[in-house]
Amino acid sequence: MTDPTIIIGEDAGFHNRDLKRAQERLKTGKQYTDLSTICVIPTRGLIPARVTESWLNLQAPMNNRFLRMFVQGMEVGDAYEQAVELIMGHPELSKWRFMLTMEDDNMPPVDGLLKLLESICHCKKLCQEHYAQVAGLYFTKGEAGQPMIYGNPKEMLAFQPQIPIVDKLQECNGTGMGFTLFRLDLFRSAKIERPWFKTVQGKEGMGTQDLYFMAKVRQAGYRIASDNRVKVAHFDQETGIAW
Repeated sequence: MTDPTIIIGEDAGFHNRDLKRAQERLKTGKQYTDLSTICVIPTRGLIPARVTESWLNLQAPMNNRFLRMFVQGMEVGDAYEQAVELIMGHPELSKWRFMLTMEDDNMPPVDGLLKLLESICHCKKLCQEHYAQVAGLYFTKGEAGQPMIYGNPKEMLAFQPQIPIVDKLQECNGTGMGFTLFRLDLFRSAKIERPWFKTVQGKEGMGTQDLYFMAKVRQAGYRIASDNRVKVAHFDQETGIAW
């Protein structure tokens, strides 16, 4: 029950009372633009309930196209390579703007995708001024977990872990792919040759598929950042701990 009230007069509504503020919020969120996003999820087949619960709560942009694509049973580098090949060869999906990668032990916040969409490049053509790739912040598992923000772009192209800057958009040379948004134009760029994603294990060295691709992105002159407002948990199924 509400308290007794006399209702009189007109009310324009909360957002109408400060239209300039509402305009700025809408411009920041970019939700009046094409935010079509394909979410690629490589998986071994069994996804923990706590992880699934976080995915079900993930907000997608209102009235924009959002599609999940699961790739099961492949090595992670091959999974991403084949998923992007399928997307870029598809008559409809190849016209979409973004790819979100989400891995089966990562738990993003409800508004994680909306914040990454605020941070990524929205230019008509992919530029070298804004960020072509942005990621949520998560750590490797364990007590001594390291932030998956790699390399200082003001120095040589290297991938040492960087200390997170609290709640800031932090430029870097690479990130993990547990919750990461890419402009699909990266895969159309003539500056970035295939294979896009490759896990390297052999005479040529050792390396994961994420930094293999991101080294190419940086060498092509495009920018990468970690959006440290987007705090992603890294779930350990064996211990039940979300690091």
